[in-house]
Amino acid sequence: MHAYVYKSLRKDDTYVFLAARDAFDRIPAAVRESLGRLEPVLEVELHPGRRLARADASQVMAALDSRGFYLQVPPRPELDPLTEDWGTDA
Repeated sequence: MHAYVYKSLRKDDTYVFLAARDAFDRIPAAVRESLGRLEPVLEVELHPGRRLARADASQVMAALDSRGFYLQVPPRPELDPLTEDWGTDA
């Protein structure tokens, strides 16, 4: 399955995967408005074993099949172990 990935210029580390190029009408109006302008960053071929940085390819594919889009938001700091202050001043 082919996907088109866009980044939000209003919200850091927020990306939208679309099943069709520039199919922004698939995204609910309130979500579209909150994201601001979307800039294309990647075209990717998805398959169940594909590794993605912050999403499970099977979940992205399921969302693209059912809704036509997948919204990837940044992890909450309390769930991301790399945001913890380890007391080092490098």
